Amino acid sequence: MHFGVTVTGATASGVVSVKSPFNGAEVGSVESVDAAAIDMALSRASQLFQDKGQWLSAAARIEILERLADLMAEQAERLADIALSEGGKPLIDTRVEVARAIDGIKNCVECIRGESGREIPMRLNPASANRLAFTTREPIGVVVAVSAFNHPLNLIVHQIGPAIASGCPVIVKPAEDTPLSCFALVELLHRAGLPQGWCQAVMTTEHSVAEKLVTDSRVAFFSFIGSARVGWMLRSKLAPGTRCALEHGGAAAVIVAADADLAAAVPLLAKGGLYHAGQVCVSVQRVFAHQSIATELAQQLAAAARAAVVGDPADERTEIGPLIRPAEVDRVEQWVDEAVAGGARLLAGGKRIDAYSFQPTILLDPPPDARVSTLEVFGPVICVYSYEDMDRAIARANSLPIAFQAAVFTRDIDTAMHASRQLVAAAVMVNDHTAFRVDWMPFAGLRQSGHGVGGIPYTYEEMQIDKMIVIRSPAL
Repeated sequence: MHFGVTVTGATASGVVSVKSPFNGAEVGSVESVDAAAIDMALSRASQLFQDKGQWLSAAARIEILERLADLMAEQAERLADIALSEGGKPLIDTRVEVARAIDGIKNCVECIRGESGREIPMRLNPASANRLAFTTREPIGVVVAVSAFNHPLNLIVHQIGPAIASGCPVIVKPAEDTPLSCFALVELLHRAGLPQGWCQAVMTTEHSVAEKLVTDSRVAFFSFIGSARVGWMLRSKLAPGTRCALEHGGAAAVIVAADADLAAAVPLLAKGGLYHAGQVCVSVQRVFAHQSIATELAQQLAAAARAAVVGDPADERTEIGPLIRPAEVDRVEQWVDEAVAGGARLLAGGKRIDAYSFQPTILLDPPPDARVSTLEVFGPVICVYSYEDMDRAIARANSLPIAFQAAVFTRDIDTAMHASRQLVAAAVMVNDHTAFRVDWMPFAGLRQSGHGVGGIPYTYEEMQIDKMIVIRSPAL
């Protein structure tokens, strides 16, 4: 599978080979572009936005997005095959991702249909007499989206879907590991009737070229999903006036009270921590369990980890696939070895299966300063810590400079509300895992975990501006 340059008039500067994370075999390729092509893409997008006569009407955007959803549904299995081949997420979960992506496009249509302004109160005093004021919504301008590898189709939908829906031209740069899904989606967008310049996919392997794309003064909104180090660095270099949304990672904390229903909690925690081999920004990572149940909880999680089927993501029986690249297997193994050397009890896993996959791993009481306790693992590792006092456990949960989603398991409503109030998180799940998400809810990292609010309706709003119109008339 090969995708060419989508920037009209530009030529390729090279070819990026895309490898299977399961076995390293080539699964496709994408042509890359240089700084000149990036400038052409920005110029085209900027020209489209500056000429309001070329703006797409709400009716046109609805028609295009509805046709896109139909095309995606028709090609659901093909999209799943592409995403699986480059991302390594097991087939059962990749099919869910495709279904979510289709529903996300439909959610974008709902955003357009529900768009409205509001009246601003006037005629309240002499200064506002004889006036009527109301707001309308307009697109913010050229959007540049830089995406991550772990949900290669749905993340792109979350970035370019709201841009198209809001009326913004968008240039998208997918992750170098997983560009095929992005280019396939953009191809379908154009087949659905979107004029070429309104959505351009670009691939570049040079950091300086990617930085040029992001920091150009023609960019009105920058959408980034990826590492905190890169995201905050790029934000610091944005042109004056460019707005942005950043989605980074976390080390999600879970509080398990002594009265928790372990039979219900264990499958949820195992799924939330081991789903997609832990490569999820809100994956269950740090589980703080009361000392009366901590060992039992950890042992039950270990049994679940040992029972999980790890293997070829294309096999429908597979529950856990590979990590995105061999270097990540090396890193996760180093972190686990460090924790065990520091005194953690290894209850399951702890070793690589091969160059591409790592055993689902459960650690009991890793050192508080170990990397598995302080940094985002982004691998199939769940850490369980015993506590005596819940407030101290919550303080430990809140002690990191990263914060995203959290959870509490308890049968007591007062305990649930206390933990929910005290945990530093943008969302707290009660009796559910931290990786729960539906695409229309707000999704935001706090502290160093992000900036702005994700979720399709919220991104749609951020990619627009409120324009107020004030009418003065003696008849008012």
